[in-house]
Amino acid sequence: MSVRELVVLGTASQVPTRHRNHNGYLLRWDGEGILFDPGEGTQRQMLRAGAAAHDLNRICVTHFHGDHCLGLAGVIQRINLDKVPHPVTAHYPNSGRRFFDRLRYATAYRETVGITEAPVDADGDLAVTPSYTLQARKLSHPVESYGYRLVEPDGRRMLPDRLAAHGVKGPDVGRLQRDGVLGDVTLDQVSEVRRGQRFAFVMDTRLCEGVYALAEDCDLLVIESTFLDEDAALAAEHGHLTAGQAAAVARDAGVRHLVLTHFSQRYPQPEEFERQARAAGFGGELTVAYDLLRVPVPKRR
Repeated sequence: MSVRELVVLGTASQVPTRHRNHNGYLLRWDGEGILFDPGEGTQRQMLRAGAAAHDLNRICVTHFHGDHCLGLAGVIQRINLDKVPHPVTAHYPNSGRRFFDRLRYATAYRETVGITEAPVDADGDLAVTPSYTLQARKLSHPVESYGYRLVEPDGRRMLPDRLAAHGVKGPDVGRLQRDGVLGDVTLDQVSEVRRGQRFAFVMDTRLCEGVYALAEDCDLLVIESTFLDEDAALAAEHGHLTAGQAAAVARDAGVRHLVLTHFSQRYPQPEEFERQARAAGFGGELTVAYDLLRVPVPKRR
């Protein structure tokens, strides 16, 4: 049975706290694992969450500030120590290649796994698999930063009443799905489009076109809300979002489940983030993330 869920490994921004580790987010998607922004301590958080190096197929880094990437060294070395048998691909801003190289080879170790580097230098598709297309969009931060988006291909939902009306049953249903036509019955006559699921990961950024493009029609949006609304000027100065801004993006983009994360250490209580997100008019499912939380991707519409 396929599993689609987000495993939150860390939710702190620049400074970790006693209760919040640096960033780290593992998306499980139909047998693949995509690790986003492995900050310091990610390897240990994976252990606590029951995740292993063998679960990783991709690593996606939004930008090269330490709270989003200092865990790369440990994660990459663990991939090699455990001799992960399948390919692992790393995506990151091309302008930060030197930082990736330094982290990948931060210390001596035996390299047993050939990690494929696929740097990002423009908006567009990064990978196309049968299960998803991975996309990137540029964000607005003091250093070059990209957000990531997974889009599942649309499928077809068979409609039992229409199948019955056309006398299609048993093995003929599979033949019609495969061939698109069965005698004088077409697939369109007995089915409807089943929209693929969409997931987006938006970290350090001001409001910009890329934020809205990533969030559009998402089933699950993970987005930074470093500051509360009363500190909007500070957020803009440092290239971040407030809780209200993040929620307004989700509201306007038609997001079903919003996950707020990447909290400044200046705010010890998370309740105000939820209150401000609701005050911004977001009416969907809302989660204020905490470490080791698991969030399922909503079921298809």
